[in-house]
Amino acid sequence: MYNTSKKWEKIFYFSTWFVQGSSYLVPRAYGVMHRMHHTYSDTEKDPHSPHFFKDVWQMMIHTAAIFRSFVTGKNKPDAEFLQEYLPSWTKLDKIGNSMVTRILFGAAYTAVYIIFAPNAWWFLLLPIHFLMGPIQGAIVNWCGHKYGYSNYDNGDHSKNSSPWGILLMGELFQNNHHHAKNNANFARKWFEFDITYLIMKVMHRLTIIQLVPVPVTKQDNNRIKRHKSRLH
Repeated sequence: MYNTSKKWEKIFYFSTWFVQGSSYLVPRAYGVMHRMHHTYSDTEKDPHSPHFFKDVWQMMIHTAAIFRSFVTGKNKPDAEFLQEYLPSWTKLDKIGNSMVTRILFGAAYTAVYIIFAPNAWWFLLLPIHFLMGPIQGAIVNWCGHKYGYSNYDNGDHSKNSSPWGILLMGELFQNNHHHAKNNANFARKWFEFDITYLIMKVMHRLTIIQLVPVPVTKQDNNRIKRHKSRLH
């Protein structure tokens, strides 16, 4: 969706680790799974389709097993999923993926609650902080392929959800995303709004990233022609 310099790539990579903390997901391994998800969307080869599991827990356990196999090298991804560039920072991944680092982050989160939480009830939120990465992935992949509406017939079960798609910064406009996976803007309808895309446009203006132009599809051309005919 965008290009950037090696310097900014390192900054993004470090920020990914620092923000995810105890639930850090190695970008290269997750990137491979995401490509598999688009290629095999809602089939048995999809690493996280909700339509082959009775609940979200089983889906995430299955996803975690595939993720770990890619990280450890026990399982090698098919070559087609490695052809396009994937960022990698081996030293940081070893630190971020270690249990010691995860425990230290968990201890830091707990310390913040001990110091600032108004009462004990707030501590019930700690598991969300410990597992923020997997929880976000579970919501997007489970809800984004089960509940909502479709703008396009993609041959899968991908859905859009409003207003939840807005609250999750565009992530729950999955039907739009699966229709045009290289389009940084996940929103299509007037009532759909992708906050992440807005942030990316600002970063593009600041030359931090360079958004890749999205090719105009045949469907887009037809829509433009219909619009022009109405104007005349």
